[in-house]
Amino acid sequence: MNTLPSGAAIAPRPTLSSARATISAATHAYALPVPTDARRTLARGWLWLALAALIGSGLFSVLLVLSRTPGLNKLFPVADFFRVALVVHVDLSVLVWFVALAGLIWSLHGTARRGAWGWAALGLCGAGAALMSLAPFLGSGEPIMANYIPVLDGAPFLAGLVVFGAGAALLVLHGLLTAPKIGLAFDGAGALHFGLNASVVAGAVALLAFAWSWAVLPASLAGRAYYEILFWGGGHALQFTWTLLMLVGWLWLAGACGARAPLSPRVALGLFALALVSVFVTPYAYLAHDIASVEHRNLHTWGMRFGGGLAIAPIALAVVLGLRGLAPLAPAQKPLRAALLASMLLFASGGMIGVFIAGSNVRIPAHYHGCIVGVTLALMGLVYHLLPRLGYRAPEGRLATLQPTLYGAGQLMHILGLVWSGGYGVQRKVAGAEQVLRSSSEIAGMGLMGLGGLIAIVGGLMFVVVTLRAMRQPAEEAQA
Repeated sequence: MNTLPSGAAIAPRPTLSSARATISAATHAYALPVPTDARRTLARGWLWLALAALIGSGLFSVLLVLSRTPGLNKLFPVADFFRVALVVHVDLSVLVWFVALAGLIWSLHGTARRGAWGWAALGLCGAGAALMSLAPFLGSGEPIMANYIPVLDGAPFLAGLVVFGAGAALLVLHGLLTAPKIGLAFDGAGALHFGLNASVVAGAVALLAFAWSWAVLPASLAGRAYYEILFWGGGHALQFTWTLLMLVGWLWLAGACGARAPLSPRVALGLFALALVSVFVTPYAYLAHDIASVEHRNLHTWGMRFGGGLAIAPIALAVVLGLRGLAPLAPAQKPLRAALLASMLLFASGGMIGVFIAGSNVRIPAHYHGCIVGVTLALMGLVYHLLPRLGYRAPEGRLATLQPTLYGAGQLMHILGLVWSGGYGVQRKVAGAEQVLRSSSEIAGMGLMGLGGLIAIVGGLMFVVVTLRAMRQPAEEAQA
């Protein structure tokens, strides 16, 4: 008869239920491995472009103020430099920033093939962004505040935009050709890979829409009408790309904080697929209606509003439930949770405001500012999470944790001020005396908007400072 040594413990025999629980816990871990080969170096390049875009956007926000300062405004090359600077500020802070962060994430997500294509895409995007930034000082052209991509209707800016667009197209093509296969037996990482594959496909549909619009636009159109129609279909499709990146970011950040979202990978994949299917409303709109018709325009709007939104609520609910009762976070996890919570709050606020839009007033920018900032905060949180995996130091400390909260609070004040003023009919895309603020309530609403905007600018600059400080002190190799 076998005996055990004195004091030895009998290890419990694994049961089928405990084995299933272990497997379930593993498959619900939403995280992606980060490669350490040339793809990581390429991702660093995209990160530098993203930071350069934010820095350039911040400089143009300063020029926005100076261009309206009596005396100083005479130093600028054109009389209406405010709108000129506003165009470049918006394109750097939204278009270039989003594409650069998509390039970073897609570079880490894809296979290692065709690395030269990724570098060529980065070079073209960087050159295009630089030319767009210099355009105001090279004979800017008329500023046109078209939806999605405002432009300066002059050769330097448009040349930069075309070069940047070529880089974005090459980036999407590279993403399609290097998309990893996930198979049928996948875990949480597989679901995230599917979500990123879906975001690349949505980007391809957006590029197709831009090209389609350009090919069929009536030759008689010019100015604001031309660019509004040119960018309407592709701009809507791009929102599916950014939303899919945000949803991947929510699950990834929740996992990085130690949360176990009560959402199986198969359900998550189904939700990503639902958002992807909705983007194919875009080519149907081109086939079904004339590009200049109201029906064409409305179909894009309804497709984005309902199709794109169906996947968001279940994932958001699962993340919120997963965050409940978390153990105390490590210092490097606190900025991630702050960015995640701020992202979800701002995106939800923007979505709720969209339900109450009536007419053309400043509630419209309040709606899309909330949604855009929700995506931005998710991407900021992913940058914080990826920094040590890119060979840099993890952002820690009070400043890193405060940054998402301050940026989100400023943006929330900004959009609440717009909603307040929109209730009084204050029109969008006007400034100064053109706003015709008639009552103290209208003035208070726009004052809250301005104060929130200033706080948000400080929060955005803090992100650049925190990230650059982390990048200045390389860390040891970190595990994904």
